[in-house]
Amino acid sequence: MTLTAPETAAPAEPATPGRPRSSLTRRLVPYGYLSPTVLLIVVLMVVPIVMVISYSFRDNVIVQDNSVFAGLVNYTKVLTDPDFLVAMKNTAIFISVSTAAHLVLGLAFAMMLNTNLLSGVTKAVFRIVYILPWLFTIAVIAVIWRLLLDPSGVVNYVLQTLGFVQEGVDWLGSPTTALWAVTFANIWSGYPFFMISLLAGLQGISADLYEAAAVDGTNWLQRFVHVTLPQLRPVIISMAVLDLIWTSQQFALIWMMTGGGPLNSTEMLSTYTYKQAFSEYEFATASAAAVVVLLITMVLAFFYVRSQRER
Repeated sequence: MTLTAPETAAPAEPATPGRPRSSLTRRLVPYGYLSPTVLLIVVLMVVPIVMVISYSFRDNVIVQDNSVFAGLVNYTKVLTDPDFLVAMKNTAIFISVSTAAHLVLGLAFAMMLNTNLLSGVTKAVFRIVYILPWLFTIAVIAVIWRLLLDPSGVVNYVLQTLGFVQEGVDWLGSPTTALWAVTFANIWSGYPFFMISLLAGLQGISADLYEAAAVDGTNWLQRFVHVTLPQLRPVIISMAVLDLIWTSQQFALIWMMTGGGPLNSTEMLSTYTYKQAFSEYEFATASAAAVVVLLITMVLAFFYVRSQRER
């Protein structure tokens, strides 16, 4: 006959000081940690957005105490304003050319820094040179390019010395060249971020893929098309969508270089909204324009989130 020892109940776990005791308390603890961040987001983001949306449906806001409901009048006024349509066109050109150039230059310089044909010292020097534009603030960049593009500046001096122009060109004062000059300055200031991101992507590609492609008899162009680009596709898509969002909100560079002129040739959605609010004191119209910009940005953000989910 086998004797079995009687089972004894496990001792109760002693309560730890500061440890939540009820299940409800345990469920509320994460929200307690998140509450400061949520509060800041609500106060600094949600509330201003709701206020701007409400202003866009009213008239005589801020400047008068008794504002009236105006419906879609402000949106109709904005969408039929010739200056707003010009700003839309300039913004589309500005962001599309800037994003394409950022990708091309960033990838070209990233591949140059990732090659084995250059020594380590040479790569270090080029990295310092290429990343310099990213170290300057927008104010410094605007001042530098205003001086360089002045009719008596360095750019015109070099072009006159090489015989490309006979006299100094007012790059920022001519409606035909101002938009392209500002776009070039934005390209120069933004490509280092793409270069660093794409360089990290290139260094993450396995060398076995290139060796297998070389064994199959492919040349460098075929390896670039069928190995490098597919591996960099997630990074390229993410960076392109983010750059579209960032560039569409560019204000300081445009305002400090041209102020939207001459003759609205560099007017962007950001400068148009600023002028409506703080030059014309049409805060309701400015709010409607800001909501339109918000909707465009939300569409771009949707594609960015979608691309991240696919990854």
